[in-house]
Amino acid sequence: MILLLTFALLQIVRNKTRLLVALAGIGFSVILIFLQLGFMNALYEAAMAPHKSIKADLVLLNPQSKVLFALESFPRERIYQAQRVKGVKSVASLYVGLGQWKNPDNHTKRSLLVYAFDPAQSVFKFPEIVNNLNDLKMTNRILFDKLSRREFGAIAKNFNQGYQVSTELEGVRVEVAGLFSLGASFAADGNVITSDSTFLHIFKGRSINKINVGLITLEPNANPQAVIKTLTKILPNDVKAMTLEDFALSEKHYWETSAAIGFIFGLGVIMGFMVGAIIVYQILYADVSDHLAEYATLKAMGYPHSFLLNVVFQESLILAVLGYIPGFLISELMYDLTRRDTNLPVFMTPSLALFVLVLTIAMCFLAGTIAMRKLQSADPADICF
Repeated sequence: MILLLTFALLQIVRNKTRLLVALAGIGFSVILIFLQLGFMNALYEAAMAPHKSIKADLVLLNPQSKVLFALESFPRERIYQAQRVKGVKSVASLYVGLGQWKNPDNHTKRSLLVYAFDPAQSVFKFPEIVNNLNDLKMTNRILFDKLSRREFGAIAKNFNQGYQVSTELEGVRVEVAGLFSLGASFAADGNVITSDSTFLHIFKGRSINKINVGLITLEPNANPQAVIKTLTKILPNDVKAMTLEDFALSEKHYWETSAAIGFIFGLGVIMGFMVGAIIVYQILYADVSDHLAEYATLKAMGYPHSFLLNVVFQESLILAVLGYIPGFLISELMYDLTRRDTNLPVFMTPSLALFVLVLTIAMCFLAGTIAMRKLQSADPADICF
């Protein structure tokens, strides 16, 4: 093994220019793959972040609802019907809508997601909301997501400095009563939470009797699937019941299958893999071609073809690791820059780093296997003489 590694390493470093080209090509492919996977993971994490912030065990939805930013409504009375089911501890309603926010600094308008509930009891896990429930009971008071994009204005900065922050949401004057942390997503660049009464004041076409999400909290010993089965049986077909986890997964499924952006990110990963494989193939093929006589001599000396194949595989492994390292470091830097600029959850996780490393090795091994086909049909006698 040591002999193979040494032999492969000497083959690689012999031509410095070719080595640098190979590492640049592999590094570029690694960066491309990291960016596509990072953005794709950020898409899914950001899409499911609101669901993970809700305090509930089950949810009721309109069967036509596909994605959070465009939820269909259903009669509010369904949650009261659900409350009578055995195992249900409490119910609550959630309103969701896209609203036009006016930047108080430059007066430009931008869409954000507005969530609303009855402030008598918080339906979110954010500690900031619990501390501001009394403020939300006042008309036209809102909580602003401090992780929203900067295009909405310096809301968090001004609020933290003690200034009164007010602006217009859907043409209605609102005042920021507090902040919370959720983060931007591909569906909306910002978020606002308010009371149901303020929500209906802002969205004048909405009715208090038409809600977007019904939230169900179960008794400690209740079986979620049994309760869902009962709810499905007794409730009309204008609602469907599911676990909160399934609600989040349905959002992810939408972005994976129904939105073009999920396909684009997946295609980017494939293209990065193919670009890297082609570059490594060209480098290894050129290296094999340059040393055909040496390889043929080794075959004539009795070395099996598997030995030569292992040499190229070792070269592939060395190139993969050496090209991966700068690609990983640059990708980590680009993740950090993207996260700070967009507030999207773009993070380098151990599982992601390992997956891309394995993908890089597989990419180089594939290229090495194709490059070795030149030797498989080579006759040592023809090559040497």
